Amino acid sequence: MTSDAIVRPEAAADPARPDPVRAKPVRAKPVRAKPVGSRWAGPYAVAGGLFLVYLALSVGRFRRMDWASWDLGIFEQAIRAYAHLQEPVADLKGPGANILGDHFSPIIALAAPVYRLFPGPLTLLVVQAALFALSAVPVTRAAGRLLGRARGIAIGIAYGLSWGVQRAVEFDFHEIAFAMPLLAFSLEAVLTRRWRAALLWALALVLVKEDLGFTLAALAVVVAWRAWTTDRRTAWTALGVAAFGAVFAVLVFTVFIPAFATEGYGYWHKIDGGGPFAGTGTKLATLAWVLIPTTGLLALRSPLLLVAAPTLGWRFLSGDDHYWSTDWHYSAVLMPVVSLALVDAIDTFRRSERPRLRAYSLQLPTAVLAAGLALAATAMPTAKLAEARTYEKPDRVTAIERLLDRIPDGATVEADTTPLTRLTSRCRVLWIGGSKGVVPDWITIDNSSRWAGDPVVYAGQLHPGERYTLVGEAAGIVLLQRG
Repeated sequence: MTSDAIVRPEAAADPARPDPVRAKPVRAKPVRAKPVGSRWAGPYAVAGGLFLVYLALSVGRFRRMDWASWDLGIFEQAIRAYAHLQEPVADLKGPGANILGDHFSPIIALAAPVYRLFPGPLTLLVVQAALFALSAVPVTRAAGRLLGRARGIAIGIAYGLSWGVQRAVEFDFHEIAFAMPLLAFSLEAVLTRRWRAALLWALALVLVKEDLGFTLAALAVVVAWRAWTTDRRTAWTALGVAAFGAVFAVLVFTVFIPAFATEGYGYWHKIDGGGPFAGTGTKLATLAWVLIPTTGLLALRSPLLLVAAPTLGWRFLSGDDHYWSTDWHYSAVLMPVVSLALVDAIDTFRRSERPRLRAYSLQLPTAVLAAGLALAATAMPTAKLAEARTYEKPDRVTAIERLLDRIPDGATVEADTTPLTRLTSRCRVLWIGGSKGVVPDWITIDNSSRWAGDPVVYAGQLHPGERYTLVGEAAGIVLLQRG
């Protein structure tokens, strides 16, 4: 046997087997979402469905006259004035009171052309429903682009049904309806690194409400933070916008609003009431509601959450429990922020090398959707959509409207919450007990609880020397006429 015939054991290995190699550590592969095209119709389908939900809630409530506030009437008075190119006077805040001396919200003038074509309080509710629904488009689109279509739809629906949005939709009309799409489009642009678009969308926030200049500042800081390493020039521009937002907000509080209100800004006293530690339990509970059912706390891992800090901050400084409860409309502007902060955090942690964190983040869109649907079906206003009475107009409302039709157009009326929304589109309406020397032609109040006692006597106490006669009564609503 020659040496060539000698076969070493290593060479005798099966040729079909690969050569042994040194074992390499297995790294977690990043989970990549399927890209979503710009023509994806999902966001608009979500927005369309939400619009119908919001409309059913707010219009149904109007038809039932289930009002707990005068806000719809106040905003209708201001927008009605804008629609006729007049000073935005809201007589419900006091005879001749300019709404810009109460809250600095000139952006509501954008609703004036629609109101001019379709005058009436329902127009404001339709506009609000459309603005809230529109804000779901960028939320759904951003989530779909970064996380895939299914997760995008889940987060979009969860956002639209979130408790903060639902409470705002049910509670009258408010200027913050304009802030919702502005915040959502701006934060979507942040997530797609379109810095100029992010800043331009956010700039209009200073026209929505006096405190939102600070929200603009926070958002601009987030842009500067994210752009700093790749686009230093944009980062410096964003810091300039942040400074502008903060300075503008200070000017609004100290110069602009006092220019329209002789007594200055009327809400400084809300900062009192025990200070930041008053009602701590309620504040912490509301903070938990903001972060847990909507984001599973993962939003805490995104710098976008900084945009919520100004709103949370001024509410924390106040001891007024209205600001810190989960009712009313004060949490609505937080919802697009926490929803898109969640998208940002999931996009980061779905690439994590920690399997549990990666799995948790990828399951959150389904979890927040399930939480939103569960709350919507039980504890939120949308639960009423399953009740027949939501779509009915009660007989008592028909009787009340027939009674109020006796008031002629253009009359001066002193009214309280329940009847005023049927009058602000055609009469000058003053708040009951707040006419400040103006003598109304008519007085109408909800006296079903007999809080005013004898309404004729009560009217005489409000306006000594004047005589009012009881004209009629319907479902507890009384109507009196002067003379």
